[in-house]
Amino acid sequence: MERQDRGEAATVDIISSKQFDHEDDKEKVGWKKFLSFVGPGFLVSLAYLDPGNLETDLQAGADHRFELLWVVLIGLIFALIIQSLAANLGVSTGKHLAEVCKAEYPIYVKYCLWLLAELAVIAADIPEVIGTAFALNILLHIPVWGGVLLTGCSTLLFLGLQRYGVRKLELLIAILVFIMAGCFFGEMSYVQPPAADVLKGMFVPKLNGHGATGDAIALLGALIMPHNLFLHSALVLSRKVPNTVRGINSACRYFLIESGFALFIAFLINVAVVSVSGTVCSSSHLSDQNDSRCKDLTLNSASFLLQNVLGKSSSTVYAIALLASGQSSAITGTYAGQYIMQGFLDLKMRKWMRNLMTRCIAITPSLIVSIIGGSQGAGRLIIIASMILSFELPFALIPLLKFSSSATKMGPHKNSIYIIVISWILGLGIIGINVYYLTTAFVGWLVDNNLPTVGNVFIGIVVFPLMAVYVIAVIYLTFRKDTVVTFIHPTNDDHPDNVEDGVANANAADFQVPYRQDLADIPLPK
Repeated sequence: MERQDRGEAATVDIISSKQFDHEDDKEKVGWKKFLSFVGPGFLVSLAYLDPGNLETDLQAGADHRFELLWVVLIGLIFALIIQSLAANLGVSTGKHLAEVCKAEYPIYVKYCLWLLAELAVIAADIPEVIGTAFALNILLHIPVWGGVLLTGCSTLLFLGLQRYGVRKLELLIAILVFIMAGCFFGEMSYVQPPAADVLKGMFVPKLNGHGATGDAIALLGALIMPHNLFLHSALVLSRKVPNTVRGINSACRYFLIESGFALFIAFLINVAVVSVSGTVCSSSHLSDQNDSRCKDLTLNSASFLLQNVLGKSSSTVYAIALLASGQSSAITGTYAGQYIMQGFLDLKMRKWMRNLMTRCIAITPSLIVSIIGGSQGAGRLIIIASMILSFELPFALIPLLKFSSSATKMGPHKNSIYIIVISWILGLGIIGINVYYLTTAFVGWLVDNNLPTVGNVFIGIVVFPLMAVYVIAVIYLTFRKDTVVTFIHPTNDDHPDNVEDGVANANAADFQVPYRQDLADIPLPK
């Protein structure tokens, strides 16, 4: 009897201790809980700061000054909504987008989606690698093909930080983002664009002037990256989230706030790039040579323009920002390729081997083109890469929209009817813009090229049936019914071991799959 009393007393003490810990956790300052979730948003935000986006921003500013800043604002609001869906999918299912696609679709569809996702990683990597190579050429006069090789090696070196934990890699990326911000904000403070015109460009929609619609479409098309959706849904799995309704909801809320903060910084950097380009190219002191460069601005020519107008130091600052943009984006692109390969194929191989394979596949086109065509050929390859990404987007975005709105995938955390309507309108709008951009670019190329008529007819016979297959595939993904259940029902919220805000104090048994040791090498500190 005495032993039983002691046992009951010990149980009461344990429960009281757990309840005390739970209450103590509630008293923690909110920002400490928030900081434990900071990291994935910064890695994801780099897709909106990669060299391809910078080139589009530079051209939009050169052609239309500040009039298209509203497009950047709307685009990044769209991006926040879409990225939050990817994060919610990972937290609620314990699987990232590639793994859910593998579980849901038939084998032939699964392999087609995998090949398309790998192609998206290669296409996204092209401007990142070439942009870094241009930066090394400006700073150290290294040939572009040499810069491509160095970028591949340095990316693998930085990815080695994974062995010390994913949070170390996230810290590196955050540092590179702030280096970029410092460089472009420094440029903007030097050129001093008129604040009233910048604010007017942000909040007063205009599409005036020749090519404004095309540049606006290019700005929107460059923002949402297919590989970024796979990446975000995987990165959130590196955090411990209790398997409770409250814990999952809290984690989704914190990831939304964190993504919003990171994308706000990305928005400010994009505004700075457009403002610098718009101010420099509208200057009355431009020579005829510089004025012609503004009409066809590239990542490489922008440095010479800034150097001639603002001085040599301006070109160096620009090159440092471009280096930070390209290198950090290349790291996250390789990271996304790693998750895509692991998710679709479930290959049992070491991380370094998977990274090496992904990196070699991604940099091969850039290396070949830079050796054969030099900087001019590399610049054209960036345009081709943006067209490929526009083509690829539906095959990542449509599954995400369907899964995040499905009770079989998300359980009680599926999108509300309002979010479903808004996300599908935004998603289909973005897909429509990208398809329009792709189609008009192809038709324009058919009209303007110098090929004989027979060659154009042959190309049309090949390409237009492929476009029909493309449309059929998009319709199939949109209307196919989800059948596989991936949601894991949460435990009771009142269990004393569960914590309200998704961090630290729950036992391992109370965690659903979201905390993944294969995606994070160290647990979150208590």
